[in-house]
Amino acid sequence: MLFLLNDVVFEFDAQALAPPLDAARFRALSLNYVLELGKELFSEDPLLHRNSPERARRLALLLSMKQPEINAALFVAPARGCHSDLIAVRFCNLSIEVMAHLRSRSQAGALDAVTCDNEVWRRLAA
Repeated sequence: MLFLLNDVVFEFDAQALAPPLDAARFRALSLNYVLELGKELFSEDPLLHRNSPERARRLALLLSMKQPEINAALFVAPARGCHSDLIAVRFCNLSIEVMAHLRSRSQAGALDAVTCDNEVWRRLAA
């Protein structure tokens, strides 16, 4: 399974990463709780996906477990330490072709925030 978090593509097998006991525990978490957790993490470090890839990977896994129809999330914090209410969040469901393209660009070291913005989030479009 592929998941795009900001401009990093994570690849994981959800079945292998969530043992049955952990899966039951995580099922009790709501999507809103996971969303707030993500906002708090990105408030602490707006570049969480780059600086703490394992924490970002776990967040991506939680998001995909809570909302299986999405495979991309964008967290934008205006500044380190900002209130979590100021963090913008977007989700989307990208085709497998787009995800494969992004993963190959990532593996080649050619995936960055501007590329993701142009190809996925389109925030910079005029």
